[in-house]
Amino acid sequence: MDHSIIGSLIRLVLVNFSSVLFIAALACAALDRKGPAAERTLSWLLLLPIGIGGLWSAFFHLAYPEMTARFIGWENSPFQFEVGMADLAFGVAGCAAFRASFGFRAATVLVNAIFLLGDAAGHVRQMIAAGNFAPGNAGPVFYLDIILPLASIALLLMSRPRRPAKGQ
Repeated sequence: MDHSIIGSLIRLVLVNFSSVLFIAALACAALDRKGPAAERTLSWLLLLPIGIGGLWSAFFHLAYPEMTARFIGWENSPFQFEVGMADLAFGVAGCAAFRASFGFRAATVLVNAIFLLGDAAGHVRQMIAAGNFAPGNAGPVFYLDIILPLASIALLLMSRPRRPAKGQ
């Protein structure tokens, strides 16, 4: 295989790593036959795009802030460190929530949804106010900032423990 093709494929995966993790989570949930579909899909979304994706984002915001800022269409600033630390926290929580209690999963989904939907609102604001259509602002990351929290919330609601009816 041509090295330029391999390089292009590697670059494609790295630039779209969050989307790759989302697709991998769906594939893992389909192959993993233990437990109800909603619960296992939520588990894999927590581990891969939320957990590993958060750690991935943290690494780039913290280790390569200039490159990450350019990818998003930003100027580099000290806020890169703060975003990186938030990503680190979400990544650790997502990994810990993989096989955790419903309450821990609910808290992880809730705070991650607030963060990602807030990111999506910020992306829209940047597109409108600054004409920022950089791949890290208006590309797959933007769509995943909407799809991932909505899917996680829906799966969380579908997998919540059922309480027995009164009198049972």
